[in-house]
Amino acid sequence: MAREAGQRRDGGLDERAVLLAAGLADLAVSTIGSALGTVRGLLRRADTTELAADAEHDLVARGRLVVDRYVAVPPAHLEILARHALARRAARDV
Repeated sequence: MAREAGQRRDGGLDERAVLLAAGLADLAVSTIGSALGTVRGLLRRADTTELAADAEHDLVARGRLVVDRYVAVPPAHLEILARHALARRAARDV
């Protein structure tokens, strides 16, 4: 009796793993099918070249923002303070 219960649990885990893998596979196939349907619909459009050009323009703009965000070095803190001090002196002299 104890042996049968152990086999059921082992079989249950195996079955659960198989069902989980099958569910994931079905989800992947469904997602890929949806994506292919969307791509097929986009390729049938008359303005595909304009759509591609707009997408390229958007990606370039997005890339420029990312590069500017991470590459541009902000001005040094002391440099900013020195400019403010010069501006104050110039304002007092006028």
